[in-house]
Amino acid sequence: MPYKPPPHYFWVSLMKITHAIVILILTLSANAGCKQQENPSEPGKVTTTSAYEKAFGPAPPVDKGTAFAFVIYFPLAKEPSKVVPFPFFTFDEASMKKVAIERLLSGMDTGSYQGEFMTLPPGTRIVSITDDKGAVTVTLSKVPESLPPAIALTLQQFKGVSTVHILEEGSQSPLKVVADETAIKPPGPPRLLSVAAIRDKGAKEIEEVDAYFDRPVEVQELKLMSRDGEQLPGDLYHSVFDMAGVLKPKDQAQLKERMPIHVRWKVVDKLGRQAQGDNVWQLEVKEH
Repeated sequence: MPYKPPPHYFWVSLMKITHAIVILILTLSANAGCKQQENPSEPGKVTTTSAYEKAFGPAPPVDKGTAFAFVIYFPLAKEPSKVVPFPFFTFDEASMKKVAIERLLSGMDTGSYQGEFMTLPPGTRIVSITDDKGAVTVTLSKVPESLPPAIALTLQQFKGVSTVHILEEGSQSPLKVVADETAIKPPGPPRLLSVAAIRDKGAKEIEEVDAYFDRPVEVQELKLMSRDGEQLPGDLYHSVFDMAGVLKPKDQAQLKERMPIHVRWKVVDKLGRQAQGDNVWQLEVKEH
């Protein structure tokens, strides 16, 4: 079935992968929707950091509004001295640094990445972030040993950030952290991150089934099937930012929470890394 972009897909539809990501996306999409409506005639554009481009190549375009593409560096669970970049997008430039650190602190223990990234001690949170002419100080309730390098790498990709200091709440001695790019492990091939059905809050019927990937990809093949191999009828689309394949089902009543969904997929990312899979997933149901 050919892929075509749906006419009005906002970022709110893109990643309902985990509770933490849902909160992030709903917040950003609210701002994005307002901006798009205010400037209906302006073409969209995406501004990327050099760190994003190095890890994932050029960012996909947007139809409207101004988006920003960046990466968050997550420390690995088995190699805490090493970090892996993960792509993120926002329409709110002013809150970008804070959003990046909040997402870093909330972790990435989700979908096919469960158990791979370091889990921070409970209660680790941002107390404050200040920026004095490019000298950014992040005050945290707790400062786990392997966290400062990831924070420095994440923040220093942003324009104007010259130095990063980390301060634990109650301390008077901030730690100056230098971004060490030798700690970065390049991302491997693309992954299918999660498969979820989306419905309105309180509704019974499923609006769509989303197959989420861990980065923008070109989908070369995507089949969503029942466990016995029968293809689910409906129309397939790309989501905004090319991070999900979206099925608009013809038979909404056919889809049930935790039913097995057989997914066959083949994708290539913007730097030519290819991947494919043929797996059965239990269907999650997310409300928005």
